[in-house]
Parts: sequence; structure tokens; C-alpha cells
Amino acid sequence: MKIGFVGLGIMGKAMADNLTKQSGQPVYVYDHHQTNIDCLVHQGAHACASSREVVKNADVIFTSVPTAASVAEVHAEAYPVIKQGQIFADLSTISPKDSVALGKKLAEHGAIFLDVPVVKSKQQAIDGTLGIYVGGPKASYERIKPLLEILGSDINYVGEAGKGITMKILHNMLVGEIQNGVNELMLLAEKNDINWQTFLQAISIGGANNFYLQTKAENIGKRNFATAFSVKNMRKDVKIAQQLAQDAKLNLPGINLVNDVYRDAVNHQLSDLDFFGVI
Repeated sequence: MKIGFVGLGIMGKAMADNLTKQSGQPVYVYDHHQTNIDCLVHQGAHACASSREVVKNADVIFTSVPTAASVAEVHAEAYPVIKQGQIFADLSTISPKDSVALGKKLAEHGAIFLDVPVVKSKQQAIDGTLGIYVGGPKASYERIKPLLEILGSDINYVGEAGKGITMKILHNMLVGEIQNGVNELMLLAEKNDINWQTFLQAISIGGANNFYLQTKAENIGKRNFATAFSVKNMRKDVKIAQQLAQDAKLNLPGINLVNDVYRDAVNHQLSDLDFFGVI
């Protein structure tokens, strides 16, 4: 099963690299930045001059791009060369409504769409230990599961089209709420002359311990904002979560609060920091 990969950013490059090294299949890659393509070619991937060329050569096409408009652009370019039964697996984080609509449009051209968003971050993408949620036809999921197992160590089939990306949005919104709480209390600790090392150790022995604190405390304490997942990307995700809540006619104050925090961060030109930079 020949593989295509479009979008070689922070996460996409690492995932495409693992597929190139471990799948035993030819991997065709494209990105708007030639240097990203060159990195993958050095590992054994095949360079393509466009998304359309990727689709012409591949049986399953992964997309890892910033927005629904970006996914739609890849699909539109591919429509003239789609082969019946091709699988498009979207790793991007977009709204569930957009994801379902893109899948329906793709089906009109004979292809199958799966939403396969990932959780965790850059290092886990490199290590091939991402968490992956899957929405779409289960038979198609089973076909590409061996490839997903190269990318992640925890794969959850959630249900029909749109359910994988819905679960990703719920996940990231909860991360945002946890992160906001950790940031607030670490800042309050600092103002009371408790350093980050003491705070981390003290929280670790109680019920407030959490993954975000354990993995981010040192960088928060040292104000090291090197980006693995940016403020602007988290802002996008929490806005989608807020829309889901509004569509469900729910007033969820925690979601609204975190949205306000990320809105303010973007307004203060912090968009390119790692997402905990909202501190």
C-alpha cells in the first residue's frame, strides 16, 4: 500500500519520517517548503512537486496541515486524479463540521475519508508514541491501522465520521483548562516565594498531580517557551470547543475562561510561543 504525506511541519515531518523508515512501502511527500521535502528525501521518501502528484502515486494519503481550508485545498487539487477507494486520512485539527463536509465531498469523487487527529506533542511524534483518535468507516480504519501503529502507541477508534476530531477537540480543551490552572497556581506560588521545583514536588504527592505539570513545570519555571505546540494552535482548538458547546446550548464557564486567556495571548503577540506561554 503506497503512502502519500502532505504537510511536513513540526508534527508532520516526524510522522512522515517514521512511515518512511518503518512501513516498508514507498512514501511520497509534499510540502510548501522545499527544505522540509529535502529532509524526508534524505531519509528515503520520494519528493513530489504538488499534492496532486502525491495522490497520483499513493493508495493512502495522510494530510497534516494547519486549517480546514488547507485540507480542502489538498482535496480540490486531488479531485481530477483520485482513484476509486483511495483513503485520505486527515491528521489535522479542524472543526468536526468541516471534517464531515470534507469527507462527503471526497466521497463524491470515489475516495474514503478518515479523521485521524493525534494527541501529545513533538517528541512523541518523533518517538512514534502519539495518541490517535479515528473517525470514519471502520473497515477503512482497519486497512490503515498498521500504518497508524507506526505513528502512535495508543489508537482509539471513536466511531463514525467526525467523531475522531470531536474527541481531539475535547481532549485539547481539557488540556487547556488543566494548563490554565497549573499556570495560575505556579504564578501564585512564585509570588509567595515558592519556586517551581518545590511546587512540582509538593503537588506530585497529592491529588492535583497531572501529566501537564510533570512535563511542563521546568519549562514554565525557567520561562523556556520553545515551541512544540503553539499558542495560536491551541487558540484555534479552544475556539472550536467553545463552538461545540454553543451548538449544544451549554454554558461552560471553564471553556469560556480559557478562550478569553488565549484570545488575550494572541492579542499580546504571543501566538508563536509554546502554548503554556499564556502564563
